[in-house]
Amino acid sequence: MPSVFTRIIDGELPGRFVWKDATCVGFLSINPITPGHSLVVPRQEVDHWLDLDTDTWQHLSEVSRVVGEGVQRAFSPPRVGQMIAGFEVPHVHLHVLQLRELADLSFERADPDPDPGEMDAAAAAIRAALAELGFGDQIPAS
Repeated sequence: MPSVFTRIIDGELPGRFVWKDATCVGFLSINPITPGHSLVVPRQEVDHWLDLDTDTWQHLSEVSRVVGEGVQRAFSPPRVGQMIAGFEVPHVHLHVLQLRELADLSFERADPDPDPGEMDAAAAAIRAALAELGFGDQIPAS
């Protein structure tokens, strides 16, 4: 059975995409810890990041850095963080999110019911920032 992320990637479930390329995608978390909380996910279903081949891992790392630059430009937080937890969905995903304090890395702060308009605005802000940074070819329309 495909993971929820594969279903989002395949368009079976909705997603607010901020990045798409042949290897991976980036989309907003449905339970953001902070506005613009994004996930960078390989198209290939792999459960644990240690099982990724080197090229895919390097690509995911670079894309998460670029998405982080977009988050930085869109929201101007003191820091942008990245983490890998892997307990929620058995499909590798890198969390990229703005941080105002260390506690912003806690999933206990995740919003279980985010405002759809705010989510759309956050995705649009990240896409615009990434386009300004020169990554227009990887930015989906929505």
